[in-house]
Amino acid sequence: MNHSIFAFGIPSTPDMLIIAVLVLVLFGAKKLPLFARSIGRSMGEFKKAKDEFEQEMHRAAEEPPAPTPPAVSAQSPASTPSVVKPANMTTVDV
Repeated sequence: MNHSIFAFGIPSTPDMLIIAVLVLVLFGAKKLPLFARSIGRSMGEFKKAKDEFEQEMHRAAEEPPAPTPPAVSAQSPASTPSVVKPANMTTVDV
C-alpha cells in the first residue's frame, strides 16, 4: 500500500530542509515571524470554529424534537356551529 502525499512521495528530511531554505529566502528573516504568527492565528480560529460546530451538533442531538402543530383539516358542514338568535330579538315582516 502506497502512502504518498504528493505525486513524488513523502518529503524526506533533506527535502524539508530545502523547502525551509527556500521559504527563508523568499520571505526573508523579518517576514518569517509574521508569516508564522498568521498561520498560528489561522489554525487557532479554525480550531475554535471546529469546536463550536461540534458543540452545536451535540446540543442539537440532545434537544428533544420541537412539537409539530396539529394538522388543520377541512370541517364538514355538520360540525360548523350554527347561528343562534338571541331570545330578546324580534323578527319584523316587511
